[in-house]
Amino acid sequence: MNDGQSAETIVGRGAKEGAALFREWFQTLTEAPARGEKAAYVFVMGSMAEVLRAFDFHTVFPEINSLQTAVRRVAHEYLNDAEDYGYSPDICGYVKADFAVQLRGGDHPMGRIPPPALAVYTNACNTYIKWAEIWERMYHVPIFTLDVPGTRAAGEQTWPGHPDFENDKRYVGAQIKELIALCEEVSGRKFDVDRLREVMGHANAMIRAWKRLLELNRSTPAVFNALTDGTVYLGMSNGFRGTPEGAAYFNRVVEEMEYKTAHGLGTLTEEKYRLIFVGVPCYPIFRRFNEMFAEWGGAFVSSTYLWFASGGTNYGWEYDLSRPLDSLAEGVLISVRHAMDSMFFQDRALIDMVGPYQVDGVVFHPIKSCRTTSTGQADTRRAVMAAADVGSLFIESDMMDKRVVSEAQLKNRIDAFFEGLATRKQLAGGG
Repeated sequence: MNDGQSAETIVGRGAKEGAALFREWFQTLTEAPARGEKAAYVFVMGSMAEVLRAFDFHTVFPEINSLQTAVRRVAHEYLNDAEDYGYSPDICGYVKADFAVQLRGGDHPMGRIPPPALAVYTNACNTYIKWAEIWERMYHVPIFTLDVPGTRAAGEQTWPGHPDFENDKRYVGAQIKELIALCEEVSGRKFDVDRLREVMGHANAMIRAWKRLLELNRSTPAVFNALTDGTVYLGMSNGFRGTPEGAAYFNRVVEEMEYKTAHGLGTLTEEKYRLIFVGVPCYPIFRRFNEMFAEWGGAFVSSTYLWFASGGTNYGWEYDLSRPLDSLAEGVLISVRHAMDSMFFQDRALIDMVGPYQVDGVVFHPIKSCRTTSTGQADTRRAVMAAADVGSLFIESDMMDKRVVSEAQLKNRIDAFFEGLATRKQLAGGG
């Protein structure tokens, strides 16, 4: 950072630049068909952006498109369209909103979503497979399933050099070669390993910055809000993965947070409680949802959403550019597996964060729309409470459907939670 930079020029820069770049990203998607450029529909857990960018495919994330409709308070219009078509209210809200976007010819609050030339998905979420089949039926495009072996049991991950890991890596590597062949067919271009290496280099820079960004929130006070700011960062980490713009953006965000750390600048005027968020945020009332915690001085220092929705990038594993294809298979296996672990085996990670992040409470937020992220949260809560001396809150709403979100009920539960935290602090202080 230049010595001449001040709080006025650097604090808040990441949020502003992220919003501007995100608008540009949607504008690029809107203009892609007119330029004859092709798009690939992908997901945040295992987007395979490195391979797709090597062929200059635009990556379209339907999860991001859907949550944007909720943040902009129009999700109900899209959900109603899908339910009128015949989709059940119990189906994932992301799926229904995306389906309605397709019914509307790509019309979206942020622009116009281009149709896919192909779709790529992993087994990281059980909804992905059926979701991609919708696009296959609508657009008659090829869909590619990347089957990534997950952790067999909690704490039983294997690593490079272990026979099981090497077998899994070869399995993933063979599928990546099949994906490359499909991309050659759809794009009409030959695979360029040097272009892949270039994209992977930009991804490495983003991974380093992302890991450092999460670590910086160990500072007191927390330098960014893992719920609100974190959602901006997630959008950037996915949409700009493997690009020089994405790498430069996150280096600037880290620079901002280093400055805030050095000068004791927090995300709240007065931070009283440090919290971890488990699950997907409540987007229908996103701003108010965060305010109900911030009003009590509650700062979200981390979130499991920043782990699994970043595709496992938080683990910090980087590619070896001297062996791009082999290292890509290794990285995809490790990062996608870690993303799945962040949903299914998260209790150990939460417990390990309590001390370093000085956590006062853990907020568990199961939602109607997503059984994948919600199932098991009650068991995780019991495990965390048994192992760590922290408060906990268990609240239910949804990431998309405002019909099942009650602000009054949420506020009552949240207020009681903070009253309990205040009592815990008094007792701990001998008061």
